[in-house]
Amino acid sequence: MRDALQRCGLNRGDTVLCHSNVGFFGRPKEGGTAEIIFQTILGAFQEVLGPDGTIIVPTFTYSFCKGEEFDPENSSSKMGLFAEMLRRHPLARRSEDPIFSVAALGARSRELTENAPQECFGKNCFWERLLDADGLICFINLDLGYCTFNHYVERYLNVPYRYDKLFTGYIVRNGIKKKNSAIHFCRDLSNPGTLQSAELLTETAVRESALRSCSVGRGQLVCIRAGEIYRFIEQGVQANPWFMTVSAKAAKPPILITAPDVKQFNISLRPDASMEEMIEALCPLPRDIVSDGYDAALSALSEQIPMIIHKYATGTSCWTWIVPEKWACHEAHLETLEGERLFSYSDSPLHVISYSLPFEGQVSREELFRHLHVHPRRPDAIPFRFAYYERDWGLCCSRNLKDSLVDDHYRVRIDSRFSYGALKVGEVLVPGETDQSIVLCGHLCHPATANDGLSGVIVGIEVMRHLLRRKNLHYTYRFLVLPETIGSVAYLSRHEDLLPKIKGGLFLEMLGLEYPHALQSSFAGNSEVDQCFKLALRERDPGNIESGYRTLVLNDDRQFNAPGVRIPMLSLSRSLPRSDPDFPYPEYHSSQDTSDIVSVTSLEDSVELVLRMIEVLEANRIPTNNFKGEIFCSRFGINIDSQVDPQGNRSILDVIEKIDGTRSTVQIANECGVPFDYVQRTLEELDHHRLIEFIRPDS
Repeated sequence: MRDALQRCGLNRGDTVLCHSNVGFFGRPKEGGTAEIIFQTILGAFQEVLGPDGTIIVPTFTYSFCKGEEFDPENSSSKMGLFAEMLRRHPLARRSEDPIFSVAALGARSRELTENAPQECFGKNCFWERLLDADGLICFINLDLGYCTFNHYVERYLNVPYRYDKLFTGYIVRNGIKKKNSAIHFCRDLSNPGTLQSAELLTETAVRESALRSCSVGRGQLVCIRAGEIYRFIEQGVQANPWFMTVSAKAAKPPILITAPDVKQFNISLRPDASMEEMIEALCPLPRDIVSDGYDAALSALSEQIPMIIHKYATGTSCWTWIVPEKWACHEAHLETLEGERLFSYSDSPLHVISYSLPFEGQVSREELFRHLHVHPRRPDAIPFRFAYYERDWGLCCSRNLKDSLVDDHYRVRIDSRFSYGALKVGEVLVPGETDQSIVLCGHLCHPATANDGLSGVIVGIEVMRHLLRRKNLHYTYRFLVLPETIGSVAYLSRHEDLLPKIKGGLFLEMLGLEYPHALQSSFAGNSEVDQCFKLALRERDPGNIESGYRTLVLNDDRQFNAPGVRIPMLSLSRSLPRSDPDFPYPEYHSSQDTSDIVSVTSLEDSVELVLRMIEVLEANRIPTNNFKGEIFCSRFGINIDSQVDPQGNRSILDVIEKIDGTRSTVQIANECGVPFDYVQRTLEELDHHRLIEFIRPDS
């Protein structure tokens, strides 16, 4: 073994990663043990590399991919005998990557393994350190197809067939568990065209005389520098992005994102459908954040109003977030062992947690209950649960049904699929005189629910229909239809050039019930948009609820108000107070949130309120005085007799006194305690007599 290592180019002081299949050698003739095999191979490496050299082995566990805890001290390697025994060596150091850990022994073991980053193949990962160390990669009875370093190169080159995917789990240190995460650069396992192939890489390495190999007994040893692998893959990918896949020699690359199967949902909407018709047609759809059901709903809405659809592929980094995979559930059910079906996905998409892992098998009642979720307050309702970035399976049912489960064992089947897809955001645009924008926003996700999310979207569609018919708008209006949270982050992160031009906005949700409107302030709290929208609400809906930022309903307004963005986005909903045990409303996140509980009158009233908010914002200007002293009102015919109407007389004087170029119409109305329209009429009269001029607050 020592001679073979030297013939393959290993020298004293080298840093070497060894992928091995030592079982191929068979047992030693003298009936030796695994320890003898290990010591023989390790001794050969140490003799060749010397005290300044370092030997590294992959000790991959794939723990977070499999939903398992990772204990750097005790979790066994899945990479064969030699790797596992070196991991156990008392002087070996192991990285804390919960998917692709390595163990190192030698002079550089600490610098190669400590402080493993969250991204398995990202900045400062082990693979980058190996490259910087001019490391060798040695294969014992294996070929370049087993080289994990290849994935680091693919990640650096951002090949089209792999994408970042977040895995979460627990790392155990000294018996203490701490939640953690890892980002793996995955491929779509359901797409055969993305299957890895090192055929072209091997051909290139042989042609360039970069591979050194020699026989060792019945086996073979192959070595190559990490830098040479990097160079060959980079050259290959530049010529053909599919260089490292089975598609490299195909006439055309595989289709990565399949077209959504929207026809399966049989959506029937006439052009210019009513709000009630849209709610009834779209409510039943399985509108998971990246799914055919969501795409079908967005497609249907795009036929109701002109809409731009933005697409963000799976794995796209959106600031600190990552776009998840497309998810589909084809079938799921719970049965007794006798075959009695207790519930099924076909009954309601809420019977499966959104983004559940697939699962099939017989489970104990105890195990089932760890994965069976019920609504906290509604015993006869199925809850809406999701696990977009968690790796687990789960079912949902009513508490009444769960309480009836008394058998010792049950049979579970969840046929769910994850695949490469695209998150979609719909944008409706109404241009104004200025490119300063007001953003309305609503989330279309949440399968089979009507009030939560969908009602806000439908109100937004109707508002934009009204705005499209107007010709005199000052501001540009954008309405975003998106999946909750990740949709806003994706849009904002890909439109950073727009952020300085977005004056403010309003998130719309839960507007279908007969509760008073609830308006939640922006982070700023006192922006012009806050002032205008609050005044419009107080005047039009006196029984409203006003709440500070993040004190009532938490939703995508957070993403617009967040650090680095700071767009004053308010939130409009209809909600019970937080003190109410049924907050925000009894049917929230349950199968009882159907079109039956949505009031068309409430939707129409919310449309009128939003339009009024926009009307106030559009009309809000700052009057600057062209006069000095108190105005001689009788001269201009704007006097109000104090004997006939003392309150009117006082009000007009109060308004006029506030005109000094520092207050807007809304501020004057608030300070004087008079209606906005009254102030507006007074100012227009003064403007008619050229006593004042108007400027925009944002000018």
